[in-house]
Amino acid sequence: MVKKDNNLATPIQRPQKLGILMPGLGAIASTLIAGVFAIQKGISPPIGSLTQMGRLRLGKRTDQNSPKIDDFLDLVPLQDIVFGGWDIFEDNMYEAAIHANVLDKTLLEQLKPELSAITPFKAVFEPNFVKKLHGTYIKSYQTKYEAYEKVVTDIRTFKSDNNIDEVVMIWTGSTEIYIPQEDVPATLAEFEEGLKNNHPAISPCMIYTYAALKEGIPYANGSPNTVIELPAMQELAQNTHTPLAGKDLKTGQTLMKTILAPGLKSRLLGVNGWFSTNILGNRDGEVLDDPDSFKAKEISKLSVLDTIFQPELYPELYKDTYHKVRINYYPPHGDNKEGWDNIDILGWLGYPMQIKVNFLCRDSILAAPLLLDIALFMEFAKRSQLAGIQEWLSFYFKSPHTAPDLTAEHDIFIQLKKLKNTLRYLKGYDPITHLGNEYYNF
Repeated sequence: MVKKDNNLATPIQRPQKLGILMPGLGAIASTLIAGVFAIQKGISPPIGSLTQMGRLRLGKRTDQNSPKIDDFLDLVPLQDIVFGGWDIFEDNMYEAAIHANVLDKTLLEQLKPELSAITPFKAVFEPNFVKKLHGTYIKSYQTKYEAYEKVVTDIRTFKSDNNIDEVVMIWTGSTEIYIPQEDVPATLAEFEEGLKNNHPAISPCMIYTYAALKEGIPYANGSPNTVIELPAMQELAQNTHTPLAGKDLKTGQTLMKTILAPGLKSRLLGVNGWFSTNILGNRDGEVLDDPDSFKAKEISKLSVLDTIFQPELYPELYKDTYHKVRINYYPPHGDNKEGWDNIDILGWLGYPMQIKVNFLCRDSILAAPLLLDIALFMEFAKRSQLAGIQEWLSFYFKSPHTAPDLTAEHDIFIQLKKLKNTLRYLKGYDPITHLGNEYYNF
């Protein structure tokens, strides 16, 4: 097997230290950080992380060459990662993890020195964008441009204090109210003018994104917030040659949909209806109890089935599929999300059948390894001199961004194939098609 020239620029050397900055140091972020420290200490394996446990086949099946992904890409080792970020509460990471109540206190006590050392910067926060939260650790500023400048100061301080070569940023904050894209200044020049004039549609998430891209920092959106799809942000990403990825981490119920729906479609089984409801009680659930924030999440979750089923191509099977999604705030469950799905399907001769799914999952436990993978892959994308939207990372998102005029791919199996083939291509190896014609003489 011979490596091939892919005509891409020569990759930059891996950084010695990587900073991961997160706006929103709550349940998901504290679970990620505690998990990485636990893995470093040998307390637990990195279950759920493709970068840490996954392998990638090179060449033919008979070659039996499947290196670990982190070795193949020379990803930044976990011991060389430094965490930081912003939050609307002053808690250090140990206190935040205790408050989130995701991880056992016995585990957190073993990690207390490392977690306690990580403290947040004051956050850019405007309560009209997240109505259910009332922060106490907030930056003061007269204009949104001043808020951006303060975020940049924080970024540079973080890099300097920790002697960091490269940084990636992932939004792990709350879901903001739904903001139609057309309400936000379209061009980069107009957006920058809007920062200075306090344009009412420019949200804190947009300010952090703008700050990251201006600094050439790869940025991923883990929420359904309107930001990466903005033309101004994509223009800035191209200007600074910076990778973008998003949006909305694919963890619980939507993960199950992207696993089940491709299976139903592969057997050409019809679907009359798919009713989904969730209960969760963490801060995310409280925020989504507000209809304006829920609208952003609903749009993200509803987009999945149509693109998998392709009703325009298979009208007899999926044209009239009824799809409904509900999320209910239920404090007793805390971070333990529970999702119910009722799926009415049709088989041979139109005979009806049903599938019922009850997924009792842990929101932050499922999200944490995704954050780690996204951060490491975004650093690799920057090192490989990729810019703009990284569709090959759609594997991790409910509502993946694509190039203009492209329909997003939601089938998780196709997404994984695309991710791995992208890695092969970037390293100069042939993609794997699974044709196997050489074994059967055709």
